[in-house]
Amino acid sequence: MNYDKIITGGSVVTPGGVLDADIAISGEKIAAIGTGLASSSNGAQIIDAAGHYVIPGVLDVHVHLALPFCGTTSADDYYTGTRAGARGGVTTLIDFAIPYEGDSLNDAADKWHQKAEGKALIDYTFHICITRWDEHKDQIEGMVKRGFSTFKEFMIYESEGWQSDDRAMFGTLEKMKELGTMLLVHAESSRVLDELIERHHTPELMAKYGAQLHHMSRPNFVEAEAIQRAIMWSEMTGGQLYIVHMSTSEGADIVRRAQSRGVPVLAETCVQYLVLEDSVFAREDGHLFACCPQIKKPKDIERLWKGMKDGEVSVVSTDTCTFSREQKAMWEGDFTKIPMGLPGLETLLPLVYTHGVRAGRISIEEMCRKLSTNPARIMGLAPRKGAIQVGADADMAIIHPTNEIRVDPGTMETNADWSPYEGWSLAGFSRTTLSRGDVIVDNYKVVGEAGRGKWLSRKTAGLAAENSAHQHSELESAEIA
Repeated sequence: MNYDKIITGGSVVTPGGVLDADIAISGEKIAAIGTGLASSSNGAQIIDAAGHYVIPGVLDVHVHLALPFCGTTSADDYYTGTRAGARGGVTTLIDFAIPYEGDSLNDAADKWHQKAEGKALIDYTFHICITRWDEHKDQIEGMVKRGFSTFKEFMIYESEGWQSDDRAMFGTLEKMKELGTMLLVHAESSRVLDELIERHHTPELMAKYGAQLHHMSRPNFVEAEAIQRAIMWSEMTGGQLYIVHMSTSEGADIVRRAQSRGVPVLAETCVQYLVLEDSVFAREDGHLFACCPQIKKPKDIERLWKGMKDGEVSVVSTDTCTFSREQKAMWEGDFTKIPMGLPGLETLLPLVYTHGVRAGRISIEEMCRKLSTNPARIMGLAPRKGAIQVGADADMAIIHPTNEIRVDPGTMETNADWSPYEGWSLAGFSRTTLSRGDVIVDNYKVVGEAGRGKWLSRKTAGLAAENSAHQHSELESAEIA
C-alpha cells in the first residue's frame, strides 16, 4: 500500500484498548492499524511517536466563540479559539448558533457560519438554539434537513432574550422524539435564582463579600431542581435530553436515578468543575473565575469524578467563553455585571489527563471515551470522529505521558491574558496534532493554516436510538469497540 503518513512507535488508544501499533494515513483517513507498517512505507512521511500515547482527537462539544454576552463579546474567535484547541489536542468543536431578536434558526446558522469562514483551523459544527418557541418550533425540521441534529434551550437568561419556559421545553422534547434529534438544556431555576441574586445585590453585601456573592447567590439546589424538571419533561415525552455543564453532586444523583429507570437523559460536565473549587472567589482576582453555573465545592468535584467512572457523566467539555482581564473588570465591584465565562479549549485535555489519568482517577481509555468517543457518538459524528479506527478521519493527538508544561497565558494561543490554571504544571499538551491527516501542531507549536477547518453536517438516523441504547454505564462498556 502507498500511504501518505505513518505514525510509528506509539501506544495507540483504540476502542479496543491500548495497542503498540503503527497507524497509516491515506488522504484524510486512517487506512491501516498494525505492526511493521513503517517498514514498507514507500516514501510515506514518518511521524515518530515513540514513548508517547497516540489518542483520538478531542471533541469539545460545548464552546462559545465570538459570542455577544454580558455587554461585551467573548475574546476568542474562530481563529484564536481553534488554534488554542489544536494545541490542546482538540480536533472538532461544537459552538452554539443563537438567534437574536428577529432571527430565524436559519439566520442564526448563517451568522455562525460567517464567524467561522476563513478562520477555523479544525472542524466544527453548531447546536441550534431555540429562543422563541412559538416562532421557531416550525423551523426545527428544516434545520434537521440542513444537517443539524442537536438543539439547545436555556432555562435562564430572560434578560438576554434566550430563556425557554416549561411549555417550550416540553414542546421541543416532543419534537426531538418525533425527529430523532436531541435537546441540550442549560438547567438552572430562573425565578429562584433571580430572587437570590436580588437578595444578595446590596451595597453592604457587595462591599463585604465582593465576587464571593457570585457563588453565595447560586446554591446547588438552583441547578438540581432545574435538572429534575427537565428530566420530568424528557420522561413524559420520550424526547432525548442532554444536560450541559452539570456541576453539582445533587445533579449527578438525579441523572443516575433517571437513567436507571430508562429516562433518555445524558449529561456532561466541564473540566473547571473537576479541578477548581469555590474558594477561588475569595481571591483578590476572584471575579475572573465567574462562570455559569459557578464553580462548586470539593464534594461536588469528587462526585463528578465518581460519575465519570460510574457512567452518569458521559462527556467532559469546557463551555469555553473567553473574556480578558479588561472585560472582566467591567464588574467594578458589582457581581451581577461580571462577564461570565472561562477560557478552556487549550487546557481541556491536559487537565483531564493530569488530574484524571495521572492522578489515578480514570484510565487513559476512560479519558478517551469522555473526551472523544462518547461525544462523537452522542453528537452524531461517529464513526467519522472520536476513535482511532480504520476508515475514520485521521484526527489524532500525540501526547507524552509525563512531560509537563507550565500554564503561561503569554505563550498560549488563546486571546485571554489570564488563565484559571496559570502557573499549574500540566502533562498532556499535544506534541503533534493531526486533523484529517494534516499536521496542524508540531513540537507543541501550531503550524496549520487558518480556514482549513470544515463544517460537519450531521444525520439524525440512529442518534436518539444510539443514545437511549447506551444509557448509564453501558455507554462506558467495551461494546463501543
